Amino acid sequence: QFVESGGGSVQPGGSLRLSCTASGSYSESAMAWHRQAPGKQREVVASMSRLGRIDYMDSVKGRFTISRDFAKNTFWLQMDSLKPEDTAVYYCNHPEGIFAWGQGTQVTVSS
Repeated sequence: QFVESGGGSVQPGGSLRLSCTASGSYSESAMAWHRQAPGKQREVVASMSRLGRIDYMDSVKGRFTISRDFAKNTFWLQMDSLKPEDTAVYYCNHPEGIFAWGQGTQVTVSS
């Protein structure tokens, strides 16, 4: 249902823009970007309610920006000033992860 793309390897301080294309209509659903680092639990990085309320985890505030196009069922995560601790596989899903998970996209931040 979700296809994530845009990941890659960047140096600290770099930027990436992740995209998520959803098959099916999610215009009535809150959506979020999650990430899972090796050996750690999956966590919500940023979320957007269907009315546009946005929340970020503290460690990415001011660096990451979530956006969506309701008509195109597409979601983005602009990531700037990346840090090594941002290294993880990134997924899009409902904030509570109630839909089927996609494959995710790997983000690696390393010098």
